[in-house]
Amino acid sequence: MTMLRISLILLILTLFNCNQASGQAPDAVQQAFEKKYPGENDPDWEIDANGNYEAHFKKKGEKYRADFSPNGQWIETENSIKNKELPKAIKKVIKDKYKSEEITEVEHVTSAKKGEFYDVEFKQKGKNMDIEFRADGTIINL
Repeated sequence: MTMLRISLILLILTLFNCNQASGQAPDAVQQAFEKKYPGENDPDWEIDANGNYEAHFKKKGEKYRADFSPNGQWIETENSIKNKELPKAIKKVIKDKYKSEEITEVEHVTSAKKGEFYDVEFKQKGKNMDIEFRADGTIINL
């Protein structure tokens, strides 16, 4: 009887992991995505280090990533942009405070908690440094 239970549990876990590995998200997450992005019905799904679901998709030819909690709560959406697309106020702060730093990535982010901001990643030894800016140049994460 115990071996049967263990076998059944292993089977369920295997099926669950196969479902997640094949790029699926729970119904609540998929429904939240479809509601937030109608017409974008074929995202690639991944699970991040925090257990949240990342939907990778294209919108008007641009790559986006939208994050959702396992219960379907939208967390944030981001897309990579070019340095030249940063607002002038942010470019000025970077020139004044970070001119010797190399920019490795720039993202435009809309967040449920933080609102709209720009995430600029600077190259550093070890882990890169992320600075989050409002469009007016205000730094919000230091």
